[in-house]
Amino acid sequence: MMDWSDRHCRFFHRQMTRHAMLYTEMVTAAAILHGPKDRLLDYSTAEHPIALQIGGSDPRELAEATRIAAAWGYDEINLNVGCPSDRVQSGCFGAVLMERPALVADCVAAMIAESNVPVTVKCRIGVDDQDPEIVLPDFLEKVSAAGVTHFIIHARKAWLKGLSPKENREIPPLNYDLVLRMKAAFPQLTICINGGITSLDQAQSLLDQGLDGVMLGRAAYHDPASVLVGADALWGEASGLDAFGAVEAMRPYMLDHIAQGGRLHQITRHMLGLFTGRPGARGWRRVLSERANKPGAGLDVLDAALGELQAAATAA
Repeated sequence: MMDWSDRHCRFFHRQMTRHAMLYTEMVTAAAILHGPKDRLLDYSTAEHPIALQIGGSDPRELAEATRIAAAWGYDEINLNVGCPSDRVQSGCFGAVLMERPALVADCVAAMIAESNVPVTVKCRIGVDDQDPEIVLPDFLEKVSAAGVTHFIIHARKAWLKGLSPKENREIPPLNYDLVLRMKAAFPQLTICINGGITSLDQAQSLLDQGLDGVMLGRAAYHDPASVLVGADALWGEASGLDAFGAVEAMRPYMLDHIAQGGRLHQITRHMLGLFTGRPGARGWRRVLSERANKPGAGLDVLDAALGELQAAATAA
């Protein structure tokens, strides 16, 4: 979710669900150590519960990054062992680490020693020619022995050569059954599933089969209302704000962002899919896409985009 789940996206998503854990973009340990920490780690307290996702493969760097991040008060620190991008591979982290479970174990042990919140791992079922039936249980056994009790498993292999990151999210076949069997084999672990899940009904079905959690990425981004409004029912709670209520709740946040020198489109780019499938959704997207990135764009642009929805509803 790099370049997607930034702080503006997360604040927006939080308007629709109070309980779902929100994850940051992956931030490398080296960036935390040497980069602009405030820009990389700051977030609104309204985003809780929130997890910081870190990438890296050097136990000392990861330990130091975890120690630094502790001051920001995240609810969870997540090590990414699933991203297949070339950038990530060249740095020897992400999905390539599925080939090095002992190193991952060293990394998480170092992170746990510096963390006062849970350290979790997001992984794949394997990479390239690995046999997931062998690789995944071995990975879970070795990494959990280092102290991790919570895994989020993307139920696809990652092909490190020959497929783009986008293709790696779509082409390798899903294997939900293997993840379900891992939960049965490791009942003491919290096992969550990721990959290809597009609806709350599908999420509920997987939970009913014994999994502990479900992670949605692209579906939550491209059609947020359909999977975030109503998500709190999974916790037995009332729904969060609906799509229109979420827009209204964003107004003070947008005004504050603009007053601090920010651009409207930095927020609204994450809201383009909010009315997917509704009359006027195309007009909503068009107005925000064409006008929100212009200098001086303000809430009049938001009102114009909402006008497209109102006009379509009246015409219908």
